[in-house]
Amino acid sequence: MKNVYKKIILYLWIFSLAGILFLSAFLYSVSVNLWNLYGGMPSLTRLENPKSELASELYSVDQVILGKYFRENRSPVEFEDLSPNLVNALIATEDIRFEKHAGIDLRALLRVFTGVVSGGDKGGGSTLTQQLAKNLFDTRGELNNGKLSRVPGLRTLIIKTKEWLLSIRLERSYTKREILAMYLNTVSFGSNAAGIKVASKTFFNKDQDSLKIEEAAVLVGLLKAPSQFSPVYQPESSLLRRNVVLRQMYRYDFLDKTGFDSLSKLPITLDYRVENHNEGMATYFRSVIRDYLLKWCADRGIDLFADGLKIYSTLDSRMQQYAEETMAEHMKDQQAKFFEHWGDKNPWVDDEFKEIPFFIEKTIRRSEKWEELAQIYGEDTVAIYKELNKPVPSRLFSWQGEFDTTISFLEEFKYYKKFLRAGFMAMDPYTGHIKAWVGGINHKFFKFDQVMQGRRQPGSTFKPFVYTAFIDNGYNPCYEVIDAPVSFEVRYNKETSIWIPQNSDGVFSGEKMTIRQALGRSINSVTAAIMKKMGPETVVEYAKRMGISSPLEPVPALCLGSSDVSLYELVGAYSTFVNEGIWTEPFYITRIEDKNGNILQEFVPNKVEALNEETAYLMIHMLKGATQERNGTALGLYRWGVLNGNEIAAKTGTTSNYSDGWFIGLTKDLVAGAWVGGDDRSIHFRGMTLGQGARTAMPLWGLFMKKVYDDPSLGIKKGVFKRPLKPLSVELDCRKYKQENDTDSLGQSDTYVVPQNHDLDLDGGN
Repeated sequence: MKNVYKKIILYLWIFSLAGILFLSAFLYSVSVNLWNLYGGMPSLTRLENPKSELASELYSVDQVILGKYFRENRSPVEFEDLSPNLVNALIATEDIRFEKHAGIDLRALLRVFTGVVSGGDKGGGSTLTQQLAKNLFDTRGELNNGKLSRVPGLRTLIIKTKEWLLSIRLERSYTKREILAMYLNTVSFGSNAAGIKVASKTFFNKDQDSLKIEEAAVLVGLLKAPSQFSPVYQPESSLLRRNVVLRQMYRYDFLDKTGFDSLSKLPITLDYRVENHNEGMATYFRSVIRDYLLKWCADRGIDLFADGLKIYSTLDSRMQQYAEETMAEHMKDQQAKFFEHWGDKNPWVDDEFKEIPFFIEKTIRRSEKWEELAQIYGEDTVAIYKELNKPVPSRLFSWQGEFDTTISFLEEFKYYKKFLRAGFMAMDPYTGHIKAWVGGINHKFFKFDQVMQGRRQPGSTFKPFVYTAFIDNGYNPCYEVIDAPVSFEVRYNKETSIWIPQNSDGVFSGEKMTIRQALGRSINSVTAAIMKKMGPETVVEYAKRMGISSPLEPVPALCLGSSDVSLYELVGAYSTFVNEGIWTEPFYITRIEDKNGNILQEFVPNKVEALNEETAYLMIHMLKGATQERNGTALGLYRWGVLNGNEIAAKTGTTSNYSDGWFIGLTKDLVAGAWVGGDDRSIHFRGMTLGQGARTAMPLWGLFMKKVYDDPSLGIKKGVFKRPLKPLSVELDCRKYKQENDTDSLGQSDTYVVPQNHDLDLDGGN
């Protein structure tokens, strides 16, 4: 009998040792992926530096997040930034023994095993550390590609084994607090919210360290199944799940009975805001610089959408907010006037204000939708128009709010063509820092940026370049010219003709006036006379020197703004006057850091000495004529109180047929500009009263500056422009000046060859 017991004991020892040896061999073979039987495991380096996609964040100069670039919206936080309510809810619900185990909870596994044997549900056995391992390393995907891993019976065992091994390694590499923070940074809460920071903002519009107990319980409840327990789409299920979390907190003494009873009766109160590229502040700015950032990242092997960069811009969130508010307030009013002005008529008209036949049918061929359908139907326009005329459910923009309707793409295209567009930009003329950038009326529905991407005829806002050339070549603001017709002999298509620029009111007064008065009142004939004196090539040279990079045709009509430029270029060029003749390239990024705060690059703007200090100051004096001379085009700024106790230099601009309205305003601290017009040049008001830049664009500037001056935190104050330290070589008080020059010198005749595609119809410039 003793021999039998000895044999039994011997066999037990043999089986035990064999089991231990087999288990050890199995664990070792899985950890090293022996003969590629199980699929890989992360290296020690990767384990200590786990990577999940982190959104890159764009900051304003006053440290406000303007927006993010992401595929998966995720921003990391440290444990110290977590609400204790959140930590308590998570541990009570997901892993109450978190502080006691080393990655694997044997008691929980035993509970699961007994539950399976008894046929009951005793809860899950995965620890928070195991769930983190699963989130970080995709144990069911990238690490599960070995030969044996494809065998159905072994698949689950291998997956679980890897999770256990990774959990143990994570526990050795990180503290409990770090594991908790990593877990909450990597989990998904649905609604495009990855990680606790974004989830808190998305569902409650607050930071994660400010979550109340009941709010923390909602978010922890989401982890079980984000779509099933969504408080937005499944509110009843979410409420039940939240109360389960609260009950767990009560069960493990994170809540007392009174707290549980009161909190479980509360409804779920959300402040739900899904973050996307069309929402938030500076949407146009973010979209435009995205292309620059993508190239910058590509050159350095960086993923803009996953590497968690911190991009520091020059924008000021307060000024940006004022600019966006101003855009909404003014353009809502302008659009109402535009609709009333046209009534039931379509606003796309020719030079005689007659509707252009088949305008929509022609312009829609330039749309992305047409190109998309052309890829399918080729040149079968009948089939394409059939698709374009199919009514489909759509959500449309209006200044009264978005609305749902059923409409065809053709009718939707026509609907949006009737909306005026606009752009606004403000910058510090000394540093070049762009402070505000609004590229349109609504980025969600009108993607095209009207600050940098859009180029339109600048009308009279181009005139300062003509006058700059004149002043820089020895003439002074008191020089007098007669408001009289100026003729240019031009050669077009091998034919010679005479072009006489007209004033905006169609009248030549015969009045002798100073060039400052002429610029302040935007008299076309005087500008034309100066252009004739200086020559288009000289004017182009000065404009280029001051930062105009768009192609400029050296023709007489350039004096009235015939060549397209961008608002970005114009505001930058005008800043040269304030910055003592130094052109500073408009500048929008100061530095870029990696996710750990290491500086990857610091940026400095390009600078060019474009003008001497005296010429720059004399041009400031010239441009002040718009706000100081009788009949100055910018005297309407008194409406917003920005002229009181202040010096403002400015220029309005209106192109022919009122297609484009412009306004550029300069103060001692800030230069800003606005453009307003239709999506196509044929869409506009029909008269100067409503269509001039002083009515369409100047209010954007005036209202914005009023808001800026009313905010003392910005440090932007009213005052006078800086005067050169060196005494001026000319007298600015024209009463003391006796003109020595003769106006006949501006009457010379020249012949200009006009390019084939050039349009001389700019008589309405103002």
